[in-house]
Amino acid sequence: MAKPVDVMVVNFNTAGLLQPMFDALRSADSEHLARYLVVDNASADDSLARLTQVCPQAVVLSNPKNVGFGRANNQLLAHLQGQYALLLNTDAFIAQDALHKTLDYMQAHPECGVLGVRLEGRDGSLQPSCRYFPTPLNVFLARTGLERFVPGVQRVDDMSWDHGSVRECDWLPGCFYLVRREVLDQVGLFDPRFFLYYEEVDHCKRVKAAGWKVVFYPHTTVVHIGGESSKSVAQLEAASRQISTYQIESELLYFRKHHGRAGLALHMGLVSLGDVILALKAMIKRRGREALKACWLHSRTTWALLFKTRYATQPTR
Repeated sequence: MAKPVDVMVVNFNTAGLLQPMFDALRSADSEHLARYLVVDNASADDSLARLTQVCPQAVVLSNPKNVGFGRANNQLLAHLQGQYALLLNTDAFIAQDALHKTLDYMQAHPECGVLGVRLEGRDGSLQPSCRYFPTPLNVFLARTGLERFVPGVQRVDDMSWDHGSVRECDWLPGCFYLVRREVLDQVGLFDPRFFLYYEEVDHCKRVKAAGWKVVFYPHTTVVHIGGESSKSVAQLEAASRQISTYQIESELLYFRKHHGRAGLALHMGLVSLGDVILALKAMIKRRGREALKACWLHSRTTWALLFKTRYATQPTR
């Protein structure tokens, strides 16, 4: 008999996280509840060798090149057997009660298509766990720091509520993303045009449009070390400017897809205005040439990607 949930993992150079991630899964009774499906995205470390030691029963696919987060997860759709699929990051460690509680909730609430849980850092600090859809305006306000002057606009990350009750939301982070199999059969998983970033945003948009609920469930937790601090993200972006480029490209594709040409045009105008505002702030606060250069590079990269993606209709990779 098929186990109720297929745990889907995309690995990219995180060999050292595989043991603790699978240990956390096993402590949550996953041996009885779950199958393990793993895609390795052309890791340069010893991830494949580590996988055979850490989880020899996993179904493992190995890509000769990095195809991106969304496409890699899509590769696993053909291998699903259970009633649910759980997308889990290698840097996400689930609590002992996480599988039982979330599966029980899904069984009791057949209208729920996607379920997420409370995300915490290693120190127990709350991370953004349930979010509002991005728009050209709220992205602009968040980036420029002007959102406090426009309180009526929903922030993508609203941390002001208690996060202690079950609630519907717009979209959920993909580090713990429990999806009903019927949803996948109806609307599919990720749009392959999104190489990295915005996959879950777009998917939740389509799930909700199909009549399903997207729900935040706070009564169990996942420790997510990847989002523990903005410092780790900054270090990653400093090591590779491509990370920022991926996000800019996905944002363009998303706004064109869901807000049309008018929404895309508004976004581009606000990007340019935002970079001017940030440059003025940098000059007033005397942050130096590097801060000004960053604003110029952001605008230049965004406009270059607009043309490279043929006005946000196709990906560059």
